[in-house]
Amino acid sequence: MDIQLASRAFATLGHPGRLSVYRLLMRFAPKGVRPTEIAEALGLKQNTLSHHLSDLTSSGLVAVEREGRSLFYSVDLGQAEGLLGYLALDVGRARPDLLSPLLCAGPEDVMQDTGFNVLFICSGNSARSIFAEALLRDLGKGRFKAFSAGTRPGSSLNDFALQVLERNGHATSDMRAKHIAEFQGPGAVVMDFVFTVCDASAAEECPPWPGQPITGHWGLPDPVKAVGTDAEKALVFAQTYAALRRRIAAFVELPFAELNRISLQARVDGIDAAASKG
Repeated sequence: MDIQLASRAFATLGHPGRLSVYRLLMRFAPKGVRPTEIAEALGLKQNTLSHHLSDLTSSGLVAVEREGRSLFYSVDLGQAEGLLGYLALDVGRARPDLLSPLLCAGPEDVMQDTGFNVLFICSGNSARSIFAEALLRDLGKGRFKAFSAGTRPGSSLNDFALQVLERNGHATSDMRAKHIAEFQGPGAVVMDFVFTVCDASAAEECPPWPGQPITGHWGLPDPVKAVGTDAEKALVFAQTYAALRRRIAAFVELPFAELNRISLQARVDGIDAAASKG
């Protein structure tokens, strides 16, 4: 990246509002996000957000695509890589003390397939993340320790969710709604993977996870918001369970011992896209 492109990118990100939008989009990467969802998550007026998005796209940091009537904004990961490389290699002159935190993603860095800690996060921890925890625990055949939490958890699990789990042979007696804070304090389990399974949790401001886990966003609609008869609601919960089962079945089959962190992140990103098309 040349100095003109880099200075323009840094100037664009120098505004707190634009930086907030960029940070939110990075949490959804590689997916795009609708402007209405960005505005709601950050508490921005639509006209203010439009100015920020215009500046970010014109500087090449963000791309926009139209799907039907909707616009989706996403981080240009190639530009992000170039900007980080410029800062570390050109400006920083490749100093080892600057680069060492980044070298864990080198080509030879293969994650040891000796058991992984995996956390699933949603807003309420009453259905989607609970489904994911139970599925990974049972489909993972002892290779994974599955956890789930909510950014704003309720006091109990959803009855429809429990019925779906029990009908599919999952034990539920030890499952409970948990706050994400249980997994962030001193002495908490260090995660190898962290997945958000709803857009609200992905948009939440969250400090970096220790251990630099692989992250993924498998956003699914909240079945708790389903309306209609009990039978119609139960069907929505069953469909959500099936959608997560497809993703987790693909996840547990990944050749972890053969993939470095960069390749593994790409494969994790691809799971949601493949499952959505299926």
